[in-house]
Amino acid sequence: MKLITGLFFVVLLLNSCTQDLNTDPENELTLEELLTRDPNAIQGLVSKIYGSFALSGANGPGDTDTPGDDAGESPFLRGIINLEDFTADDMKNRWGDNGLDQLTTCTDWDENNKFFRYLYNRVYYTVPQCNNLISVLNNVSLNNKEQYIAELRFLRSLAYYYLIDCFGKGVLVTEDTSNSVPAPQATRQQLFAFVESELLAVQGSLPQTNEYGRANKAVARMLLAKLYLNAEVYTGTPKYTDALVQIKKVIDEGGYTLAPNFVSLFSADNNVSQAKNEIIFPLIADPLTSQSYGNTTYLVSGSLSSDTMTIADFGATEGWGGHRATSAWYGLFGSSASDLSASTDDRAHLFWTNGHSFVMNDYKTWSDGFPSTKFRNSNAETTLAAATKFSGTDFPLYRLADAYLIYAECVLRGGGGSTTEALGYVNDIRNRSHATPINASQLTLDFILDERARELNFEGHRRTDLIRYGRFTGGTYLWPWKGGIAEGTAIPDHYDLFPIPLKAMQVNPNLTQNPGY
Repeated sequence: MKLITGLFFVVLLLNSCTQDLNTDPENELTLEELLTRDPNAIQGLVSKIYGSFALSGANGPGDTDTPGDDAGESPFLRGIINLEDFTADDMKNRWGDNGLDQLTTCTDWDENNKFFRYLYNRVYYTVPQCNNLISVLNNVSLNNKEQYIAELRFLRSLAYYYLIDCFGKGVLVTEDTSNSVPAPQATRQQLFAFVESELLAVQGSLPQTNEYGRANKAVARMLLAKLYLNAEVYTGTPKYTDALVQIKKVIDEGGYTLAPNFVSLFSADNNVSQAKNEIIFPLIADPLTSQSYGNTTYLVSGSLSSDTMTIADFGATEGWGGHRATSAWYGLFGSSASDLSASTDDRAHLFWTNGHSFVMNDYKTWSDGFPSTKFRNSNAETTLAAATKFSGTDFPLYRLADAYLIYAECVLRGGGGSTTEALGYVNDIRNRSHATPINASQLTLDFILDERARELNFEGHRRTDLIRYGRFTGGTYLWPWKGGIAEGTAIPDHYDLFPIPLKAMQVNPNLTQNPGY
């Protein structure tokens, strides 16, 4: 059993004592008393918060930690993919669900869209969990207490990062506020400053290496580098030099290496294969003990259909026939299916072309566009496992190839560093996938944006990348079905932020809506 999954199940044993960390225990044992009696219980409690980024709840795929939200639709990772990839140029969903359809076409966004609410609610589920457990740890004596607190502060910062990126504002809470008046609204700049200070502060208490799936120094530095990389969008002040400093530490001190096999990074054995050496921070999945419709099950099964493919070849028992890539992604490898087939680039082969058309004339038609087979529930390097309903493929939220591309972008944006080193990192990535290396004259910001698409699409980064490059809103850059038009059309500038959900504003009258909504 995977480590964090195993720890997660300690929480199930503790539920009778702790119930929800937002509430008082239902029996006589407080969390402080529980940890005094059983110090090892901290592992399960912290694991539950790690699990909140991939799982819907503690009691299986039909359970949710955010009451009122759909257990299948609302998990954190599923929200990241919906808001970062389906709103961008790389992926489209065909189901036509109210809310999701508006995301995939970038049309009619408003404060009633449940998918905005789902991610917002996940942020404000995870943050209080962290706050309350930090408060408990401050009142007990425990081995490695400072490290656990540092991990919780990182997880809280990670949740706040998505609030900064997606919504731009919210409330900043760092302690138990269950009995207090509604908190004041915090600006994007205030949230940025808090997350920056937290990630700088915890680095000294995080270990250089940690158990797989838990935060270490490199994980905190990676998040901080991403915060700095987008600082000009978030605060109006560029911080590319700061981003470069942090990402260079990840590269030089983290001990990570590129996986020789690109496909292994997105296969069910990525926790034991050589892919593990590249993955900086995974969100863990297990097909038996931590089942969820919101982890990589959503990516794998959502991209498969028995109408045009054999889904068992990808380790799945169900194909939901929902997601297809667009030509804005696979078109970076060629202008036809035959071009993709003939490409030497391994990444070009991770699209299902048989029975599908290159052009997405109708995003609701399964055969329009190529499904991405990047994520699969089959093994890459170990003995083939039996197909399962739920995916056991860990999601690589952070990995070394992303760090290499961040370094190169920072160099090109004037953040310092070495152009020669940046070129070397980019070619290391391309050589791994058997793509043709580039020369120094080809290393441009436009190339980096395209290379990020070839390397990182469907990994929850694309919308943020396009906004940083000034290509998400407006009509300068069009993609299939942008603005609800097959060939794409301009979308309004205020779509760079999502609307604050109506229910959040009703609960806290201090919140104000983002401009344009």
